[in-house]
Amino acid sequence: MNMYDLILRKREGGTIDTKEMYDMIVDYTKGRIPDYQMSAFLMAVYFRGLSDPETLDLTMAMAYSGEVLDLSDVGGVTADKHSTGGVGDKTSLVLTPLVASCGVKMAKMSGRGLGHTGGTIDKLESIPGFHTELSMEEFKDNVREHGISLMGQSAKIAPADKLLYALRDVTATVDNISLIASSIMSKKIAAGTDLIVLDVKTGSGAFMKKYEDSMDLASKMAWLGKRAGKNVEYVISNMDQPLGNMVGNALEVKEAIDTLNGKGPEDLRELCICLGSLILTGTGKAESMKKAADMLNDAIESGRAIGKFREFVKAQGGLAEAVNNPEMLPESMLIEPFYATCDGYIKHMDCEKVGLACLILGGGRYTKESVIDLSVGLELKKKVSDEVKEGDVLAYLYANDKEKLEDAREKMAEVYEFSSTPVEKPELIRFISRD
Repeated sequence: MNMYDLILRKREGGTIDTKEMYDMIVDYTKGRIPDYQMSAFLMAVYFRGLSDPETLDLTMAMAYSGEVLDLSDVGGVTADKHSTGGVGDKTSLVLTPLVASCGVKMAKMSGRGLGHTGGTIDKLESIPGFHTELSMEEFKDNVREHGISLMGQSAKIAPADKLLYALRDVTATVDNISLIASSIMSKKIAAGTDLIVLDVKTGSGAFMKKYEDSMDLASKMAWLGKRAGKNVEYVISNMDQPLGNMVGNALEVKEAIDTLNGKGPEDLRELCICLGSLILTGTGKAESMKKAADMLNDAIESGRAIGKFREFVKAQGGLAEAVNNPEMLPESMLIEPFYATCDGYIKHMDCEKVGLACLILGGGRYTKESVIDLSVGLELKKKVSDEVKEGDVLAYLYANDKEKLEDAREKMAEVYEFSSTPVEKPELIRFISRD
């Protein structure tokens, strides 16, 4: 294989065959192809694109560049969920114990966040003692015994993707649907679950701002998963405003606990019931989406869901008492209101700027080396379609630094757009693959 020839061929709009794709990924993972040549190849792909067969070849080559987890010995059907990310997206914290309490084994690998808030792992580490540095055997033992486990992304799973993503991040080649889809699905395929459910966001706080692009990404990921022998379902959900009311690590854990206790925000519960219904129907635990939703709602109302979350926290070293007493989670020193400056109805929220306000407060990472303040964030009191009067509290800012608080306040002043006439409440679930 000659890397120069592959770069030239792709630059001219040609195709890469299966063996060439696999050989290229193997050689790059082993350090036999320099970054400058792979960067050139990625840029050619960015402008020329990949065909569906090429995208599948790239996905499978990355999936098999390291370990592929075998979960066949944990017993029962296993499922995983992936979200393309968004502001206030604490879905995994609710969904995994909720579904596990209904008898489906949830085996999830997650990463740390880079951006407005931490990732699922950072959020869970708000719970004193909770750890995600598990061996593969510990991970599988927890799935087998408790029906749920969540661990940090192993360096042995899809190592080629980790190398390629780092390169894409510094060469302006992230924003390509084939490269995004292959990156996500290579990890999910290697993680070994029977069912993969995808929550693809769309809107101002999503990676994909346009609905059509979100649909393209979701359908391509589903196609890749099914070609790899996986059962895949997906949802397109609205991220034109934050999910739930809390944005920030410990704050989102508290909201997840509220939701599992049946007291959380309506939109977060709606999305978790929808995703959970896809999992229950996709694994044969329920005959229909309606019956699945009934099972999930019963798990919340009966206390089984919060009980499973408590069991999960204890199994991974966390302080289970914090589930009963969320005030034991990290708390900020300052809580300051952010007021409305006019009357009207909230017409639009710039979701990305809400995330940036959280980042300014210290709730996210500017670089991979940044240290997150787990206690800071925002509590939204008003969202799109709500009527407000001048002087009403739109949000509370949780902070530990007065200067950061004022900077975040300035960013929040850019978030809201108002209307003098009533505004329709936005639809949360834009598309469900099983409908």
